[in-house]
Amino acid sequence: MSEISINCDEVDIVIGALQLDLTSFMEEWRPVFSQFNLIIVQDPDLKGKLKIPAGFNFDLYTKSDIDGFLGSLSNAISFSGYCCRYFGYLMSQKKYIIAIDDDCIPAKDSAGNFVDAVAQHIINLSTPATPFFFNTLYDPFCEGADFVRGYPFSLRSGVDCGLSCGLWLNLADLDAPTQALKPELRNNRYVDAVLTVPARTMMPVSGINIGFNRELVGPALVPAFRLAKEGNLRWETVEDIWTGMCVKVVCDHLRLGVKSGLPYVWRKERGNAIESLKKEWEGVKLMEDVIPFFQSLRLSTSAGTAEDCVSEIAATVKEQLAPANPVFARAAESMVEWVTLWKRARTR
Repeated sequence: MSEISINCDEVDIVIGALQLDLTSFMEEWRPVFSQFNLIIVQDPDLKGKLKIPAGFNFDLYTKSDIDGFLGSLSNAISFSGYCCRYFGYLMSQKKYIIAIDDDCIPAKDSAGNFVDAVAQHIINLSTPATPFFFNTLYDPFCEGADFVRGYPFSLRSGVDCGLSCGLWLNLADLDAPTQALKPELRNNRYVDAVLTVPARTMMPVSGINIGFNRELVGPALVPAFRLAKEGNLRWETVEDIWTGMCVKVVCDHLRLGVKSGLPYVWRKERGNAIESLKKEWEGVKLMEDVIPFFQSLRLSTSAGTAEDCVSEIAATVKEQLAPANPVFARAAESMVEWVTLWKRARTR
């Protein structure tokens, strides 16, 4: 890992609590989490009081906090399930946000060393990205790497990185059909690499293990797309996939970078892929229409901020996708409401 000085006052770690007892999760992460402020958001559908061990600095938000902040808004946005973490994004005032699911623990690299996921996300976000020309030696700003012969010197300064997408050992973030077909499949390959995703290339962003620059792209991480039968398992939702395509379009438009690769987390197993398939299948089919839409989407030159971009994407979704399916009309409405909430949070 590259050496970099991390200012803990610039980082919030956001945790969406989908289980009441966070003791095991928090203790596994204690060497890392104890250095930072935590924003813990309890799933508003989760009844009871969270169990959080002592020794952590955290702000806790519950259903009453969410309802109080929303006030009289139409509530097009739901913060239930995995979407509860987005409320933490609203509440944060820090430059960087790291989000890790509560069914993940720290991974170990190929040498058996503890992986500090937060530090690696900050390295990814604080070093330049290179989205406009692919470097075949991966991230040239990683320790031991550089630009290869033929890489244009005019592009070697790179651009700011808006989003860092980490990966997973053990249970990879596969969709329900794949996991149901291959129930024994586990990811045991630790690839020591980071790369910048090329501009104009879509990708499936997983919300399990991410970091982002809130000041640059925060409003683009929007909880807009919810399925009619959405559940509380990753197999049963595509909200982060939609969010990822939104933020990728925004980054491309604003000339920002997105990185993928390190850091890894170890993902525990829970849920039943076959049962989840019954809920996710709607999303699998809808994505076939969504992906071409985002691939061809271009924003106007007047969209100069992430908020502007989200508003413009929402209008285009309403115009081009909503007539085919009401789920897209709801997504567009949620995106408009999200921009309103983001502005409210910024001025609170």
